Amino acid sequence: MEKFEDLERDWRERWKDKEIEVADAIQKIIPGNRVFIGTGCSEPQALTKELIKQSESLIDTEIIHFLTIGPEKYFPKEKREDLFRHNALFIGKSLREEINKGQADYTPIFVQDIPELFTSGRKYVDVALIQVSPPDRYGFCSFGINVDITKPIAQSSYLTIAEINPQMPRTWGNSFIHMKEIDYFVYNDSPLLEFEFTQPDEIAERIGKNVATLVVNKSTIHIGFGDLPVVVLKYLKNKHDLGMHSHHITDHIIPLIEDGVLTCRKKKFHPEKIVTSFCLGSQKIYDFVENNPYIEFYPSDYVCNPVNIGNNNAMVSINSARQVDLTGQVNASAEGYTFYSGFGETVDFIRGAAISKNGKPIIILPSTTRDGKKSRIVSHLDEGSGVLLSRGDVHYIVTEWGIAYLHGKSIRERVIELICIAHPKFREELLEEAKKLNYVYSDQILPLDFDGNICIYPEQYDTFFKTEDGKKIRVRPLKTTDEPLLKNLYYSLDERDRYLRFFEIRKEFTHSKTQHEVNIDYKNVFSIGAFFGDIGNEDMIGTASYHYNPRNNMAEFDFLVNKNWRSAGVGSFLYHHLIIIAKEYGIRGFYGNIHIQNRKTVKIIKAGGKTKITPPDVGEKELFYEVLFQE
Repeated sequence: MEKFEDLERDWRERWKDKEIEVADAIQKIIPGNRVFIGTGCSEPQALTKELIKQSESLIDTEIIHFLTIGPEKYFPKEKREDLFRHNALFIGKSLREEINKGQADYTPIFVQDIPELFTSGRKYVDVALIQVSPPDRYGFCSFGINVDITKPIAQSSYLTIAEINPQMPRTWGNSFIHMKEIDYFVYNDSPLLEFEFTQPDEIAERIGKNVATLVVNKSTIHIGFGDLPVVVLKYLKNKHDLGMHSHHITDHIIPLIEDGVLTCRKKKFHPEKIVTSFCLGSQKIYDFVENNPYIEFYPSDYVCNPVNIGNNNAMVSINSARQVDLTGQVNASAEGYTFYSGFGETVDFIRGAAISKNGKPIIILPSTTRDGKKSRIVSHLDEGSGVLLSRGDVHYIVTEWGIAYLHGKSIRERVIELICIAHPKFREELLEEAKKLNYVYSDQILPLDFDGNICIYPEQYDTFFKTEDGKKIRVRPLKTTDEPLLKNLYYSLDERDRYLRFFEIRKEFTHSKTQHEVNIDYKNVFSIGAFFGDIGNEDMIGTASYHYNPRNNMAEFDFLVNKNWRSAGVGSFLYHHLIIIAKEYGIRGFYGNIHIQNRKTVKIIKAGGKTKITPPDVGEKELFYEVLFQE
């Protein structure tokens, strides 16, 4: 077997007419040229450094960037205005300040559209500076960790200059360029750039946990750019047979692959393969993708094409945002008039997940700015900030306070959903603003305690119950957004059921009445519900409540189950789960009235502890019960 040195000597000798020095390579650029620099961690470092060094001789040269993260500073303190003009297709830290000072340009464009912009000739590139692996014996170099827009631009530019680096991994997929397509190359044996994500804080961890509840087994995952989306991967370790179709991948996927979580076996599009465009991480992920047939790299117009994305079943797209207004409009790329990032692949994947069978387009964001002084859920977006996602694009919004499902819902419903996942200290203010805008009922309330403070949803009481035939029922405390579901449950009752529950045949369940049953303080009044179906498509099939009486340290109890679920054990589970909650609050028992015909309820009640039942007086139809909880 040939040694590496022999292979290197062979290909360098074979293509010696193309090898030049770094300084000579940059001198191939002439003033007025448009130059593309390879993206992300695959930036050709030797060529970039020399480009900056020779900037004084490159008058009026336009530099095209996408996700530039390298350490090189493109703007010397005494920069001439007629030197480099940078044009970013996505804004990273390296150029953010200069773009907002007007010293560099920004082109807003969907990632899937970038390759065609250049291959069509609508925007030509004179010189492409790229980094690739050494060629194999057939003359093919690999773009390695970054295929994205680099391959199509390199193959359509007038002049392609490659920095050939033996430390660049060879990757599978549509990731190769032949030496015949490279006009010149320089040799540079050096470590690749690495990208480090910020360590997640408590808020990020809570968001990650919330998103993980939306991911079902056999889903295909996309992780958007940023620190927050990556955190979600940490909470998928208990899932099974997940797939991945994502614009980029990070170190964080490796444990999921090694633990048999990320198998791609159930994918419909490129089954048993992770599909991506580039890596963003450390040497660990670079070593992992080296000649790994499980991971295939394709250009961005293929990976980010919504049709291709939608060909995956149960596509879950997780993207971050900066602001969401109460109607569902999303700003993900600006802070007022200040440009912050760019379109990236967000819109492409949100729309692709939307057309996927059982897909879930998800937007995540902290409920407040880092200093906690401003809400990121707002009555209206900041002046100057653009709308990246329209009201029609948005499905799931997730903060550390919960999940809001907006798709197909009215403005009034959206407003309530979003207020309930805003930071508690901003909820009353948001509600008042919504009332001024006539978005909600004028008498709309939120759950408050006796001191007038917003009540915090007690998520520790979320649980699941599985019926004998395998149906999974979620049991959790009621919240403001459950009002429509509660009304549907009430209206589903026939006249007999309404009489047994309310001791009268109620005809209507209006907002003014039912909103008080879901806006509770979780102490003096505690209500739980049983829900069947995914968030956004769920039905309330049962509910149970208690009202605390401090005079005897007891609570009045009532419950209700849809008639189609009464033989599935739902009522009994609700009763015993509410007993657990009541005991934790120090309540010693339940009491209440039951219609004498309601024999099944009597049977359930007796299972709660020491029970005393008082028969009704002559002519009455209600019996009275007391249940003292067993210790």
